[in-house]
Amino acid sequence: MNYRTRMFSLACIDSIIVLASIYMSHFLLNPFSSYIVNDLIITTSITLLITHHLFSYFFGLYRRVWRYASMEELVGVFSVVTSSIIITAIVQKIFFNNIYARGLSLTYMFHILMLGGVRFWWRFYQSILFEYKNKVRHKAKRTLIVGAGSTGRMLLRQLKEHPSSELLPVAFLDDKPSVQQLQIGGLPVAGTIEDITKVIKRYNIEHVVIAIPSLNKKRLNEIITQTKKMVKDVQILPMIGDLAAGKVSISEIRDVSIEDLLGRDPVELDIETIASKIKGQTVLVTGAGGSIGSELCRQLCHFEPKQMILLGHGENSIYTIEMELKSKYKNEITFHPEIADVQDRDKMFKLMFKYRPAFVFHAAAHKHVPLMEISPEEAVKNNVYGTKNVAEAADAANVNTFVMISTDKAVNPTSVMGATKRIAEIIVQNLDATSNTRFVAVRFGNVLGSRGSVIPLFKKQIANGGPVTVTDPNMTRYFMTIPEAARLVIQAGALARGGEIFVLDMGDPVKIIDLAKNLIKLSGYTEDDIKIEITGLRPGEKLYEELLNEDEINPVQVYPKIYIGKATEEKTDYILHMIEKSIYNQEELRKTLLKITNKKTSSGPNHQKVKSLLAALN
Repeated sequence: MNYRTRMFSLACIDSIIVLASIYMSHFLLNPFSSYIVNDLIITTSITLLITHHLFSYFFGLYRRVWRYASMEELVGVFSVVTSSIIITAIVQKIFFNNIYARGLSLTYMFHILMLGGVRFWWRFYQSILFEYKNKVRHKAKRTLIVGAGSTGRMLLRQLKEHPSSELLPVAFLDDKPSVQQLQIGGLPVAGTIEDITKVIKRYNIEHVVIAIPSLNKKRLNEIITQTKKMVKDVQILPMIGDLAAGKVSISEIRDVSIEDLLGRDPVELDIETIASKIKGQTVLVTGAGGSIGSELCRQLCHFEPKQMILLGHGENSIYTIEMELKSKYKNEITFHPEIADVQDRDKMFKLMFKYRPAFVFHAAAHKHVPLMEISPEEAVKNNVYGTKNVAEAADAANVNTFVMISTDKAVNPTSVMGATKRIAEIIVQNLDATSNTRFVAVRFGNVLGSRGSVIPLFKKQIANGGPVTVTDPNMTRYFMTIPEAARLVIQAGALARGGEIFVLDMGDPVKIIDLAKNLIKLSGYTEDDIKIEITGLRPGEKLYEELLNEDEINPVQVYPKIYIGKATEEKTDYILHMIEKSIYNQEELRKTLLKITNKKTSSGPNHQKVKSLLAALN
């Protein structure tokens, strides 16, 4: 139906409603009158018809889609009818020197009831009867909505209006006492979130949607873990600004991800300070094609640098990130891809002087622990000398700030990879003492979803039918998401004064075996379907990771959830001399690296003691 046809149809229906409301009120007041038509009725009818159509046009009543009618449309109906009746009363006063209040009151009542009734009946027919039955015919999944607030109600409305969603909402869960035992949108509030197991059984639930955007990660973790025992499909509404604006869409419901099981809320950082530092500057990122480097580039682009140098050794990965960024920011930012190896000292100096960046983010590194145990000399060349080359080139080119990405494995390292990253930290800290450039390092935990991390490995093993391999049932790791890691690096660049080691508070360490169990459940399997196999520690691995050494803790906290470590007294020249003496003997080199860097004085994890000391700073 086109616009003109629709307008004409509605005008005809409304005209019938106006005349019917007038004559119904006249009949009720004068049931035995033989005069069906008189001057008062004719004048009232003409006035009410004209004013109704005028105000309907003014208030946009004919432009509304009544299939989606809500309180706003009801207010429109009241506005049109009330305005029309007021004008009609004025006309009666002028022409008949009297206002026939009883007749107008009944007319007003019938007018509203029939006008609103016809429109909301159409909404009921279209949105509930037709489409809801269509869902049932297509065997839609019986769906439980966790959260009966505004988000849950909007979700219910859209689920009913979108048969393609293949979800049939049957009940709500909510912790608010005021909604218990009640119905919302025709659905019962079947209990509190604590009752989720019983409700899933009672209503034969096949699908669960968590519609509480403000839910903290710990509580979300509990709900997901409990629900996944009984229901394969669990989804969650994301925390996005459109939720607050009432723009919830079926397409915005996402599957539960492993990030939801971190047990903590994501760390949000100081965007305004970062933007003021980065905007209009030239930024160079090494390892720009890697998991962290590419995400770093994406987030840096939000702060409008003038140009960005994408430096990396792999041509395919650099090409991919360049094309992605150019498609989004080609008119705002100039991108310069550079295929180069950080071990090429001359090339690093050449590029630094060519572009003279204000910020350098050094993400290029070898990070695979077992592989670096096999080839320690390669770890030294890339992580130690590569960092030295880029850092000294940045110093020579008078770069404003240099941020090196390190790892929590650099604390009391037991691996070649961790030891080389610790030596890289020492190199940039020593450079900071003599340079105009501000040199800082950022320590990460394990980054969920990055190349070589445990999550992609577990997913692949589950897809192949198992087993999922865990090295030790007591192994723990700190985890963060790729966006968190990138934000922390950028924040460190904005906060840098020189010489610091920045560490993100990543909550408590997570047991790897628990991560494996949760991922198996998220994939829709049980531990009977996918077995977990204990394989033993690999070379260089340790059971736990640490954030800082006790003697590194700085008494000043620079930002909530971010701690800094103090500069150490190790000297670069001595360390490099020791490395060069053993560079041609792998076993000797491995021992030398660990001897230089491991200052451990205790026999167990220090994270509880360090966390207690850090907590005192808050």
